[in-house]
Amino acid sequence: MASGNLLYAQSGGVTAVINATAAAVIGAARARKVKVLAARNGILGVLREELIDTSKESAAAIRALAHTPGGAFGSCRVKLKSLEQDRARYERLLEVFKAHDVRWFLYNGGNDSADTALKVSQLAAEFGYPLTCVGVPKTVDNDLAVTDCCPGFGSAAKYTAVSVRECALDVAAMADTSTKVFVYEAMGRHAGWLAAAAGLAGRGTDEAPHLILFPERPYEEAAFFAQVKATVERVGYCVVVASEGIQTADGRFVADAGGGKDSFGHTQLGGVASYLAGRVKDTLGYKVHWTLPDYLQRSARHLASKTDLAQAQAVGKAAVELALKGRNAVMPVIVRTADAPYRWKIEAAPLDRIANHEKKMPANFIRKDGYGITDAARRYLEPLIRGEAPPPYGRDGIPRYVVLKNVLVKAKLPAFDG
Repeated sequence: MASGNLLYAQSGGVTAVINATAAAVIGAARARKVKVLAARNGILGVLREELIDTSKESAAAIRALAHTPGGAFGSCRVKLKSLEQDRARYERLLEVFKAHDVRWFLYNGGNDSADTALKVSQLAAEFGYPLTCVGVPKTVDNDLAVTDCCPGFGSAAKYTAVSVRECALDVAAMADTSTKVFVYEAMGRHAGWLAAAAGLAGRGTDEAPHLILFPERPYEEAAFFAQVKATVERVGYCVVVASEGIQTADGRFVADAGGGKDSFGHTQLGGVASYLAGRVKDTLGYKVHWTLPDYLQRSARHLASKTDLAQAQAVGKAAVELALKGRNAVMPVIVRTADAPYRWKIEAAPLDRIANHEKKMPANFIRKDGYGITDAARRYLEPLIRGEAPPPYGRDGIPRYVVLKNVLVKAKLPAFDG
């Protein structure tokens, strides 16, 4: 096996189990006597030559990452452009790799991260530098291509389904004299996977959530109002789950906040739940409450799915194994082999089949009326939220999460201001 260091970085929105992947990466590398550096704040840390020496962390601290949410080394939302457009930054990455004898680069993220890992592998090949790049899957949106599901999604899906179930019980108790409509906003800009997960909270049209609004279906206000009114008259109340990315038939985001674009070029969305709640109140006259769980969906480690945790650890370990075998420009993906009983395995897939591709929900996962999930969706989703994996709790009643020392290695290059 070649000598050198392994560099791990986290990208994009973090999840309840991304640190479990990090722990698996570091543990697997340590078992092979390979030193792991971690970039502080994702790819920015590489560009700035801010690299963390994980060998300064105890084995106990690394193990504790498995039950700690957030991103232990920091993440970032930075999308590099093409090799031609961002040539200076890509070459800077290579300079940092060379300066710190990095021979394996593992980038833990979504579509854009897979694209970056692929481009770095191409640049290294162009310069003849022996570097193996492996993408590691992560996203609560569950929209990565090829992989059956994405680590991080199962736990966010469990949080969503449980939260909707609990909120629905609250609304049902108060509906006679108080709230008639409750709107829950789920993450999902272009793919409605988390909104669909809310459908696991109940069965049948009279159990919450009564209406789910998917980005895969155009939002039609009049039809939505009619459904809300009919549900309230039939059930006594209505629980609505809306994906943040629902759009009108002309392609306009319902929750476009007018705030421009983020660093990934995405429209800044402004809260679809509050908008829908206001419109329902003004039009139908019902008392409405709404909620925007936002980061709570992806940080709720206390309610993590045991399946999700196992998969997050499996892709981390597999990523190291693939890297050390020289499997360049690949990603360990989850392959479902059976629904009942649920079975899965890890395989390697080429990054060029994953980068910049987006997996939306299959049409047969959405009910014909467009407001709920089908049995096919339930068969796919249910195994992903199964099992409990609670963190250890202290006597104060708070989970025992770990904060790493994150000691930086000494910089060897001039500062980069690109």
